Order: sequence, then structure tokens, then C-alpha cells
Amino acid sequence: MGAVNSSGSYGDDSPIAAFATTPGGGALTLIRCSGKGALNLAEKIFSEPEKLRQAAGNIVLHGWIIATNEKIDEVLISIFRAPKSYTGEDSLDISCHGGGAAGKGVMAALRAAGFRDALPGEFTFRAFMNGKLDLTQSEAVMELVSARTDKGRSHAIGRLSGVLEQEINAIKQQLVEVLSGVEIFLDYSEDEISANADEAAGHFSGQQPVREILARLRALAQSWSWERIYQEGILAVIAGRPNAGKSSLFNLLLKEERSIVTEIPGTTRDWIEALISLDGIPIRLADTAGLRESLDPVEKIGVERSRGLLESAELILYLIDGAAGITDEDQAFIDELQAAHHTPLLTLWNKADISPLPETGGDCISISAKTGEGIAELEAAIVKTIQARLNTADDQAMSAAASLGTVRQKNLVEAAAAALEEVLALAERGQPLDLIAPRLREAVNSLGEITGEVSTADILEEMFSKFCVGK
Repeated sequence: MGAVNSSGSYGDDSPIAAFATTPGGGALTLIRCSGKGALNLAEKIFSEPEKLRQAAGNIVLHGWIIATNEKIDEVLISIFRAPKSYTGEDSLDISCHGGGAAGKGVMAALRAAGFRDALPGEFTFRAFMNGKLDLTQSEAVMELVSARTDKGRSHAIGRLSGVLEQEINAIKQQLVEVLSGVEIFLDYSEDEISANADEAAGHFSGQQPVREILARLRALAQSWSWERIYQEGILAVIAGRPNAGKSSLFNLLLKEERSIVTEIPGTTRDWIEALISLDGIPIRLADTAGLRESLDPVEKIGVERSRGLLESAELILYLIDGAAGITDEDQAFIDELQAAHHTPLLTLWNKADISPLPETGGDCISISAKTGEGIAELEAAIVKTIQARLNTADDQAMSAAASLGTVRQKNLVEAAAAALEEVLALAERGQPLDLIAPRLREAVNSLGEITGEVSTADILEEMFSKFCVGK
């Protein structure tokens, strides 16, 4: 998406430009520009400079991008004047024709006019610095861009709309009230203030509100278990002996032919992964090489890689060839998986269309990867297993409430919770307020860092540098 100009840095207000869409990827290419003097610089390369100079915000102009007296592309320019723009600065979006050459030509003209290439996430960084977004909303921008399912998208929209910011601020305000009571007593003598018996004795009287705050923080921390899955997906690995039907099941769940299916055992030599969605949950489904001892060096490598993948699996679907029944090798692998991993395991009896599941089949789920029999039951079992693993039968309540969207947020919530746990421990031991107050301040600062109220340049640069260029 263009080289980053090394002279640029986060925190300046120089005019910047970047592709907001991948050039050549569609009928149109969008280039975003923002910064001090951005509209004036754009006049230099626009065929209607006077119209651009006089244009109010939130309108669209039609014309040509011109460089060295040559027409580069016919474009539409959307104009946004400060402070009513995404970044809070004068900004413009240039809609070019699709295809790599048109967009690259316009970008070259913008650079020649005085724009520099935007750094990753620099537009959103400026939106944050200019008070258009808090940090949770800024992070939600990238969550929305990378959302894999409708639920992931809707949760990101909630955070972008300020749901998480409001919850964090409400918790922080409740905590500040507790801290204020402690600091008033520490700042003034007991003769100057009216205090209850505990405070007069130098003891902490805010244990109950701290417990309530701690419960809210723990609920937020728990929400990350689901959000991580919505963002990253859960790794489900299909395993079993050769010719058990693993690739057929993979293709059936994926609803397309991705894995090669033949009657020859050992066709799959390495694992292949694809994304599916069940009940709004993104699942990274992996088809693996058949588990067996082999003298074939290539197949042996595939089996070893499959075993390595099982180590990181979050759900294992072990497939049994119903035509052959449960072999000693199957049982040995199942016992090994259950002993070596604490990973949920679903055992599937495949080829039920020709070999029905016997009464001694135990907890096996009866399916046919050929006819689709039992697949709906399998999908329901996968969703139920994931929900049970997260200690919740339904995530609808969490969807309606605030939830965390990044590891950074989770770590800061846990840091605040740990500080409050220490507060309660100190209070139970009857420790003085001057030992408790610093822990309360630590919790307040951690919550402030989530929204960006408390931040440092290094932290901000590290966070926004992980964004896409053009965001």
C-alpha cells in the first residue's frame, strides 16, 4: 500500500495520504487524506481548484487529478472540514477508478503536492488525539475491519458506539468516589472532617462498594473468553485413521471441495485449514493426515505435523470408520488424546449410511460424511461443547452488555481487579488507609488507561502501529 515516509511521526499534524482500499481490488479505489493544509495542497492537483477552495464540508466534487499538465484520473472528492471529520482535521476522500495504475498515479500526485504517506493507524490515532474517539473505540475500528462473523461485527459496533467506554467510566467513577473518601481522611485531620468510626480509627470502610466494583471487573474479564473466539476463531482439528472420511467431513462442513478425497488411504499428507461459522462462532477447521505408523517418509512427516496440530487444538473431532468399527488403533489414539490433552473431544462414527452405529457405540455421534446424515446434530454438539468450555450456556446476555475487545483491555481490567483484591486483603487485616490508598489509585489508573485518559506516547505508538495503513 505504498512506502511509509520515514520523516513522518505519530503526533504531528502534517498532511497525510494513504490507500483506504487495496488498489486493483475492485471497481473503485479510495484514497484518504487528512491534516493541516490538506485541502490547500489538494487544490494544486485538482482540475477545479476554486470549487475545492470554496466548498463547504460534507459535499462531493467531480473533476480530474492532474500532475505535470497530465490528466491522471477522473475522480470524486468527498470533502470534510474540521472538526466535522473522522480525524477532527480537514480531510478528503478521493474515489478513483479501480485498477492499480489509477490509484498509484493519484498517490504519486499527492506526494508531489506535499502529502506524506500515512503511518499504520495514523488516521485513527489523530481521531483519538483530537477527541473524536477514545481508545476502546479506536481499537474497535480495527476489530470491525477484521470481524469474521456477524456476532463479531455486532460486538465491535457496540464498542465503537461507546458501550465499553461507558461501562469503564461508570466503574471508574464508582471507584473514584471510594478513593476520594479515603484521601479526604488522609489529607485532613479527624478534627476537620466528620468521619465514621472506622475512618476515625484509620480503617477502611469501603469494602462493600469495592466488592461490587470487583464483581463488575471480573464479569468484564470473563467476556474476553468469548470475544477472543469471535476475533481469532477456535481451532477444531479433525483426526482419525487413514480413509476414515476426514477429508469428506471437512469438505461437507466447509460446503466446498477443498480437500482431495480418494479411496486410497493416506491421500492427505499435510493438514489444511479453512474458516467456517457455526451459530455465529468462527471455527478454524483443520483436516489432518491419517494417524497411523508409516514407512513412507512424506506421509510420516504429515502424521507428525498432525500430532503437532493436535497439541494446539481447542476441539478435537475424532473420526471412526464405521465400516471397520472401533479398532485397537482407534482406541489407543482416543485414550492417548484423553490422557495427554485436556482438550474437548467429540468421537464421530462415520459411514453410518452403510454401517449404522451399534448399541455399544457409547458417546459416538453417528454421521455420514457422504450423505450428510447427522451433520446438523454434529454442528449442534460442536457449539454446545464450545459454550460449555467457556462456562456459559448462552452468550446472548454478554452480547447485550459491555465486553472487552483486545488483550490490552483484558490485561488492564485484570490489573485493576488485582489491585482491588489487594485492597480487600489489606482491609481484612486491618491495615491503615495510607497502605490502601495507593492500591485504589492503581486501579483507577488502570481503568483510565483502557479508555486513553491515562496514556504515554510509547504505548499509543505501539498500539496504533499494529493498525492497517489507511485506518
